[in-house]
Amino acid sequence: MTLVTDPVKLTADLIRCPSVTPEEGGALVLLQGLLESAGFICTRVDRAGTPNLFARWGAKGHARSFGFNGHTDVVPVGDAAAWTVDPFGAELRDGYLWGRGATDMKSGVAAFAAAAIDFVTQTPPDGAVILTITGDEEGDATDGTVALLDWMRDRGEAMSVCLVGEPTCPNTMGEMMKIGRRGSMTAYFTATGVQGHSAYPHRAKNPVPALARLVDRLASAELDQGTDHFDPSTLAVTTFDTGNPANNVIPAECRATVNIRFNDSHSGDSLTAWLREQADTVAAETGIEIAMRVKVSGDSFLTAPGPFSDLVAQSVQLETNIAPELSTSGGTSDARFVKDHCPVVEFGLVGKTMHQVDEHVPVDQIERLKAIYLRILQGYFA
Repeated sequence: MTLVTDPVKLTADLIRCPSVTPEEGGALVLLQGLLESAGFICTRVDRAGTPNLFARWGAKGHARSFGFNGHTDVVPVGDAAAWTVDPFGAELRDGYLWGRGATDMKSGVAAFAAAAIDFVTQTPPDGAVILTITGDEEGDATDGTVALLDWMRDRGEAMSVCLVGEPTCPNTMGEMMKIGRRGSMTAYFTATGVQGHSAYPHRAKNPVPALARLVDRLASAELDQGTDHFDPSTLAVTTFDTGNPANNVIPAECRATVNIRFNDSHSGDSLTAWLREQADTVAAETGIEIAMRVKVSGDSFLTAPGPFSDLVAQSVQLETNIAPELSTSGGTSDARFVKDHCPVVEFGLVGKTMHQVDEHVPVDQIERLKAIYLRILQGYFA
């Protein structure tokens, strides 16, 4: 059987599924039916109300198993009245496909699903092709790709390598792929003093100057100067608040939050220890108690340049005439979970309109992305 799967039509069909996190919206049901008709063995791996799909063509446990990873959940539409199209209408206009998820990342899922279907039905490989698709990337990501990887481990399913289809190109199709990602963490500080009248500050214990001193120390610190594959780590103060509406009251409490994006010279644990040391120093200097809570979204990781990244880069260049930059920039993705399972890289289309009102993608980019993924599969199993 030979199929030529249209990735543009599939993207449109997926956009019409209102799969706003954590709703499945029919997207995984649609994909499962399509993949099973092409001979994939599919299993829903839902956990804690999160919808996930595992699909494998070929023998379980094969020494060569190429994996794709992506998500069908999307962020909310926001102000629906601000859209000039139906967010879930999948309108084709002026060479673009419009709708929530058009860029991030139903087009990517459609492209790799279409490439995988055509590849295994036209030139069945000596190996396995695995698709792991979650409905929880835009949310907390605790029961999405993590659940799929847990399920795979428990059942002896494995990918030899994995390509995540997130948008990776800033402006031009083919200009960038990801071989790693910075780590991300958030620290929440609460400084506690004694409330009092601002005319009698000696009777109070003001937590605001103490927390301001801590925040200044953190924001002024140079975390590092970058590493071979990463830019310098950054720390951003994202909020500073007392919740105090009165100008004649010294508050008892003050809160601040910082977000750190860090490279491979740090870990979440090492930065947590540094933050605690800085908070303890300021607390000792000021006599103000400073509590801290930390959430590490993921440590940094790097898939060292080699045969896998070379294959992806060569396939991209053959289709776009552009040699992609091997980058570690940007935010987090589910690649941070996959890297503990197998070598992982990311490549997808231009992400300019993701999460925006009137999100849209050029139709020719979707078609080109499928062609790139098909080349990668052909090269891997050659």
